[in-house]
Amino acid sequence: MTARFSLVVTALLPIFAAAGASEVLADAYKVDKTHSSITFRIKHFRASYCYGRFNQVKGSFDFDPAAPESMSLEIEAKAKSLDTNDSKRDKHLKSPDFFNAKEFPKMTFKSTSVKKLEDKLFEMTGDMTLLGTTKSITVQLEHVGSGKGMGDSYLTGFVTTFKIKRSDFGMDFMVGKALSDEVEVTVAIEGARQ
Repeated sequence: MTARFSLVVTALLPIFAAAGASEVLADAYKVDKTHSSITFRIKHFRASYCYGRFNQVKGSFDFDPAAPESMSLEIEAKAKSLDTNDSKRDKHLKSPDFFNAKEFPKMTFKSTSVKKLEDKLFEMTGDMTLLGTTKSITVQLEHVGSGKGMGDSYLTGFVTTFKIKRSDFGMDFMVGKALSDEVEVTVAIEGARQ
């Protein structure tokens, strides 16, 4: 009886080991829209920068500090929530000349791979979709930190700043004239562990 039990356990050990090796113990987080933001700046007549933000942001991510390469991130911003502190300009930016918010109500990013560069700094590649066009982009993502929040919540945050050419996504109105093609984007997210 004992020898037979030992034989069964020995036979099953490789199966259990394989299952454990492939299991990812990453925690799931929901992006806190109140403490997360997507902002941008663009050159205006080569003289200064115009700044804006998207007020409606949502998303989720999985993160395990011991295995950061397993991280995945999905984030979305509503085009209609664009805010540059000028209603007339915002209306134009939401028109077909720019974000075309009616036809393309959201912009999204979904990660495809993550590589650790150094402590708290990662290289994340993913698919960004804007105006119905999807492009692969690579950004440097900083893990700002983790800690206990209000009540029993546990929080983790990341930030990245990167540049894109809006013409790559079909937004070429006034390129090289009043507005630059290059746009600098900053994404700061705080997530609550689920």
